[in-house]
Parts: sequence; C-alpha cells; structure tokens
Amino acid sequence: MLPSRKTKRAFSGDFTPARKRRRCVVPSSISPAPENTTGADLLDSIPDDLVVSILCKLGSTSRCPADFINVLMTCKRLKGLAMNPLVLSRLSPKAIAVKAHNWSEYSHRFLKRCVDAGSLEACYTLGMIRFYCLQNRGNGASLMAKAAISSHAPALYSLAVIQFNGSGGSKNDKDLRAGVALCARAAFLGHVDALRELGHCLQDGYGVPQNVSEGRRFLVQANARELAAVLSSGIQARSTWLSLSQPPQVPNHGQSCPLLSDFGCNVPAPETHPANRFLADWFAVRGGDCPGDGLRLCSHAGCGRPETRKHEFRRCSVCGVVNYCSRACQALDWKLRHKMDCAPVERWLEEGDGGEGNVQIDGNGNGDNVLLPMS
Repeated sequence: MLPSRKTKRAFSGDFTPARKRRRCVVPSSISPAPENTTGADLLDSIPDDLVVSILCKLGSTSRCPADFINVLMTCKRLKGLAMNPLVLSRLSPKAIAVKAHNWSEYSHRFLKRCVDAGSLEACYTLGMIRFYCLQNRGNGASLMAKAAISSHAPALYSLAVIQFNGSGGSKNDKDLRAGVALCARAAFLGHVDALRELGHCLQDGYGVPQNVSEGRRFLVQANARELAAVLSSGIQARSTWLSLSQPPQVPNHGQSCPLLSDFGCNVPAPETHPANRFLADWFAVRGGDCPGDGLRLCSHAGCGRPETRKHEFRRCSVCGVVNYCSRACQALDWKLRHKMDCAPVERWLEEGDGGEGNVQIDGNGNGDNVLLPMS
C-alpha cells in the first residue's frame, strides 16, 4: 500500500494543514493608513479664493461652453464657486457662445447673470440678441452701449453700424457723424472691421470730409492688423496662403480671403464672432435667410445682421442682388465671394419699389443705399 499524503508530510516534518496559508508578518514600523471616518474630500481643504482664481483662468481661456459647463457638473461646491460674479465677469466669448437652436429661458437667464456680474462680452452678446433677434431695440442698444462705455470694441462698431443705418427707426434716424465717431473709437482699439469701415468712410466722404489718402492709410492698417493676427495664430502651411498670386477665379467658400487692398497676399477668412454666428443661425433655424416680411440679411456670411425695416441695407450698384449693412461687410464679401459672382443687372434699376434705394453715393454721404462697386 502506498503511503498517503498525510503520511508523507509527517515523515518530512511538515505539519502545516494542507489548505492553511502562511500569514505574512508586517513589520511593526509600518502601520496601515487610518480610514477616512469623516468623509472629507481633499477639495474641501483648498481655500475658496484659490478655487475662484483657478476658475477665472479657466473661464477666460475656455474654447467652448462645454469647458465651463463641465465644471458646473463636477460637484456642488465647484458649481457654487463657478457662479461667483468674479468668474462670470471674466468668461471668454466662446464660453458664453450660446447656440441658436439651444436658446431657452435658461440661456437667457445665464447671460443676464453674466451681465449683472459685469461681463462686457455678455453685455455685447445679449445686446445683439435682444436688438436683432428678440426685437427689443431699446434694451439691446442699451446693453451694447454699456459695453461700449467700457471700451468694448465690437460693441462700439455694432453701435456705429446701427447709427449708419438708422436701425430700429426710420431713415431720418441715421446719424453719420455719430457712426464715424464710434468707428474711430473702435478703430483706435484695434478693431479690424472698424478700421476698414473708417477707411471707406474717408475715401467716400461718408459722414466725414473726404480724404482719400487718409482713408487708404486706414485700409492698409486694417490689412496689416489682419495679417499680424494670422501670423501670430501659428497657422501651418503658410506657403498656401501667403503668396503673391492673383486672386482665385472660383469661389473659395470661406476657406481663404485675400487682403482687401489687393496686395496679392491671401489670408484665411477672419473668424466670426460668436454673437454674429448666433444671429446667422437664429434666422436660418427660423425659416431660412428671411428675418421678416420683405427684410433681408446682410449678404456677408460672417455678419448675420438683419434689416429692421425694408430697404435699410445698401445693395451692390452693379448687380443689385446682394446687400450689406456696411462697407466693411461689402469689402470682405467682395474678396471672399462676390467678386466672382457679380454681374451687371439693369432690371432692378427700372423697378419703382418706392424704397430708399436706386441712389448713388455722393461725397456728402447723401443717397446712401447703393454701394459703389469695389475695385
């Protein structure tokens, strides 16, 4: 008979039970970490002012609303600190970039809370939405004015466009001198579209004594700022856009936009401000490109401004098909798209529409609803 396993272990001197494991002895110098009996979180040990400072930095550099919304959804404490007025006042334009199809009363209240906290971007964005989309002209203009008083360049330029067109009122409500003054202030702050608008005003004598050489200087300065912004953005493959070639003969659909002074140097189209993108999407979602009965949108895709009365915007004097809220929008769209599409049309000149059009611009800024063709 063969010996059993138990017998073998007895002969070998191993009396340890078969299924019993050896216990590992922990040195007395090493003690296990105490259990967290209070349930405290490490975040609770960080002072509130330090968390608010971090959230201010995050909000001011956010590239989309989700960057900020994710903080609100993290925990109750972060949600409370993220709604601190100091944080809300420093949110970037992209952090408050509400989408038109997601617009709701909650979005409205959030922007209003940012306005109450002192955010100039929220003042401008909500002002544009109320003025053009919700048709609350007085309140929208006052919000933009609040931002303009604090030297917010886009708000200054938007108020200038309103003054040039008499938006929200009649043709007699236009104030060309006020528009030029607002443009000059925005141009001083480096707003490229304001520089462009001021240059065309000086060249055409529109609301200001005509000075072609000074207007040309402002246009060159606008081009230089536009080019500097592109160079500082670190765009790759610069040889594809920085070239001394003729403008393309086919529409590029917004992929690149030559400099307006025809220096032959192509740069990418400027990024649309979130407020302008909201306007364009708002009217697209609500029935195509028509903001109302007989009203039209600015033909420059990056603008989004609608007419507030019939024949408010000026139309191209060659084709009569497109219309623009400003000379700056016309200049951008001319190089971006319309230069390849424009063709003479005489039919619209014979139409007695009883509006404000069919008049050529003169040196005093009178008869200002037909735009001269771009060179």
